[in-house]
Amino acid sequence: MSDLTIKRRVMIPVRAGDVMAEFISFNGDDSGKEHIGIFFEGKPSGDSEYVPLVRLHSECLTGDVFGSGRCDCGEQLDEAIDRINEEGGYILYLRQEGRGIGLYAKLEAYALQDQGYDTYQANEMLHLPDDGRDFGIAAKMLHALGVTKVRLLTNNPDKAQQLVEHGIDVVELVPTKVHVNQHNRSYLETKAKRKMHTLKFDPE
Repeated sequence: MSDLTIKRRVMIPVRAGDVMAEFISFNGDDSGKEHIGIFFEGKPSGDSEYVPLVRLHSECLTGDVFGSGRCDCGEQLDEAIDRINEEGGYILYLRQEGRGIGLYAKLEAYALQDQGYDTYQANEMLHLPDDGRDFGIAAKMLHALGVTKVRLLTNNPDKAQQLVEHGIDVVELVPTKVHVNQHNRSYLETKAKRKMHTLKFDPE
């Protein structure tokens, strides 16, 4: 089913110790990306079959670490930590910067966006895929963790489709909030229009 196995589990206090999370590494990923699983125990309700809440989060150095306003990645990661720490489940932190094109190429795309092109047009002008991410690796990580059913925290239908294609039962799509600001509104609207992300915007 999966050629990944769990390598190591280590408890790490995040949010300055306010949240305890178990970081999980894997054997068998030949991409060299060092994807990581992060488990939050949460507070299971106990009234029905437990299905973990799962977020597939693609690495975004500018957003996750530096709080860039050009995307909503940092806010989405914070939201995922809050919600999954409450409900229990996993963040799969995937080292697929810039929708899979890498950090340097993302900065080249940003420069083109500054000239008026949208995020997908910029990638096309650089002869790069508009979305080069592989979420099949996330399915392999879930299988290695013994998880076959998930509630998926996402607005991106492609993530759910790829998980299903790789044998994961997505029993519910849980939408994330829309983290819009003056710098990223056009970027988010483009994702909704071009890739059918389920985003609802308040009027400006």
